[in-house]
Amino acid sequence: MAVETKEYRAVAKFQRVSPQKARLVLDLIKGRGVQEALETAAFTKKRIAPVIHKLLTSAVDNAKYVSGEQGTDLDVDNLYVKSAIANDGPRMKRIRPAPMGRAYRYQRRLTHIIVSVAERGSASNLVTKVDEPAAEPVETKSAPKPKSGKAKAAKTAAPKAATAKKPAAKKTAAKKSTKKES
Repeated sequence: MAVETKEYRAVAKFQRVSPQKARLVLDLIKGRGVQEALETAAFTKKRIAPVIHKLLTSAVDNAKYVSGEQGTDLDVDNLYVKSAIANDGPRMKRIRPAPMGRAYRYQRRLTHIIVSVAERGSASNLVTKVDEPAAEPVETKSAPKPKSGKAKAAKTAAPKAATAKKPAAKKTAAKKSTKKES
């Protein structure tokens, strides 16, 4: 019987950074313990890192609040970052002046960031020892081999068909000479 773990999340929408740049920081914290992830986000030198640190702190606070409201036990030291996602938000279309009165279009990307934390399963549920296999190995029967040579010949691949030769080029000089004679 599997015990379902509760997942707590925090969302930051419309952040002014491209999703690709946000994923660089989010990939650093995925799967780590909350304390280690907070330290990583605090010391990462990316512009989005403080936002992710704040978001991760918010997810932990949400976990504390919800567990207190529901009256469940929550070990904050046992929390880990279950998922960290950066989705595309709307794009802002902008125009930059270009030579000779023209304009170049570019896009400012926005990101919706979602961070989920969950409590790790207890160590008592983990398998620590693998049972030894049975003393006698069980023999499996293999498929019988075909006795006749016909069955073996049928399984071999058919030979490749010979490629047709191109027709010889027409001799236009011979035709011209025959027309002149007549």
